[in-house]
Amino acid sequence: MLSDPAFQQDAWLAGRPGYGDVTDAVYRLVEDTWLDRWPAEKYVGTIFRDAEEAALVGAAVLRVLQVLHEVGADAPAAAYLGHPEWPEAVLAARAAHIRLAVSDGDNPDTEPRTLDDLRMLTRIN
Repeated sequence: MLSDPAFQQDAWLAGRPGYGDVTDAVYRLVEDTWLDRWPAEKYVGTIFRDAEEAALVGAAVLRVLQVLHEVGADAPAAAYLGHPEWPEAVLAARAAHIRLAVSDGDNPDTEPRTLDDLRMLTRIN
């Protein structure tokens, strides 16, 4: 989601149901992993396969957080997408997304899953 500018326009700016908003995506990236408190390198071997994955995700987190702190956590999508540093955040997220998707054997260009799909994938039975 954070790495796909077309998705951001079509879903977040348009208010497409099922995908949440940019704040949801930021919280999933940062707060669910504690990457706002601990460096990504700390998670090599648990969340990330290697230092390259960790470095790419860490760079994306820093870029996204920089924009978040400037526009405000609950800012509308237009504030994020219109921020002058958002394109750099998207590029950093794209680099991380490609590395993670390819490592998982997934197509990095597949459309993001809905929030319901993500809940089903992360549900513990």
